[in-house]
Amino acid sequence: MNSKSRRNFMTRASTTLFCSLTLATALAAPGIASAAGYPDKPITLVVPYPPGGATDIIGRVVAQKLGGALGQMVVIDNRGGAGGNIGAAAVARAAPDGYTLLMGALTSHSIMATLEKKTIKYDLEKDFAPITMVGSVPLVFVVHPSVPAHNLQQLIAFGKSKPGYLTYASSGAGAPQRLAAELFKRMAGLDILHVPYKGSGPAMVDLVGGQVLMMVETVPAALSFITAGKLRALAVSTPQRIPMLPDVATATEAGLPGFDVSSMFGVLAPAGTPEPIVNRLNTELVKILQMPDVKEQLLKQGAFALSTSPEQTKARIHKEVTQWAKVIQDANIQAD
Repeated sequence: MNSKSRRNFMTRASTTLFCSLTLATALAAPGIASAAGYPDKPITLVVPYPPGGATDIIGRVVAQKLGGALGQMVVIDNRGGAGGNIGAAAVARAAPDGYTLLMGALTSHSIMATLEKKTIKYDLEKDFAPITMVGSVPLVFVVHPSVPAHNLQQLIAFGKSKPGYLTYASSGAGAPQRLAAELFKRMAGLDILHVPYKGSGPAMVDLVGGQVLMMVETVPAALSFITAGKLRALAVSTPQRIPMLPDVATATEAGLPGFDVSSMFGVLAPAGTPEPIVNRLNTELVKILQMPDVKEQLLKQGAFALSTSPEQTKARIHKEVTQWAKVIQDANIQAD
């Protein structure tokens, strides 16, 4: 082979090697190529509960705004069942391409991570790429008016004076309301009896009727009963007072330092979703959640809009999982 032929051969070989490496890189990381044009088709936002609940309403507010920001429709897909686990598992198994997202009730999912560990088909901390928190719903301590307590310290004192006398309602074993009450019970050192119900509605009816004596419930569910004088609010579960109940102290102010529980919501993607797509979604959602009209719409549902980075969202999920795992273990809570 002469020198000219040798140079031509080397050039062809180098070109072939370069093309092969380029193709291999694209095949190894298909998300990199697709991220640049994202999105080029509609996005599905899975709500793992039936229509009408807080998660669904928050999801629809987010979906409408996100669709406008991205220039593609964001379609709500309600996949209820198994306490939110069916829809969450479906997203965990979906292609990590940014076209299937989860509108998660993160406190509930975090509880299920321990309570339903043997049956759920996903790992909350490993099978999702967190995008952002979107909102939180505060809880409130409420008692039947017959209970001789007008603040949390009085309730604790009354409960200690009559061990086993106080009863509290909840909407189920894995509900954030139940776990918040168990956390209160453990922090205050009280002996109080849990009475489970199939949903907040029946629980509130019996609380108003005096069949049970106390409850830790979401503010939206309890507010009308409080304002009507049918229930007495003792404290809210957030670090700061809330505008819906400005005269009600926080749990910390009322004698339970460090008590901070809200029902948290956030948007997640399947694990392995390309970082540029996660960052694009985070950027748009953070803008959306700072819009005054979005804040107002969420507040009407009793939810406070909030936004976080993917890293902050991941840390919050880990905190929720860890906190509720300890409460479940300490209280020996079993799945329904």
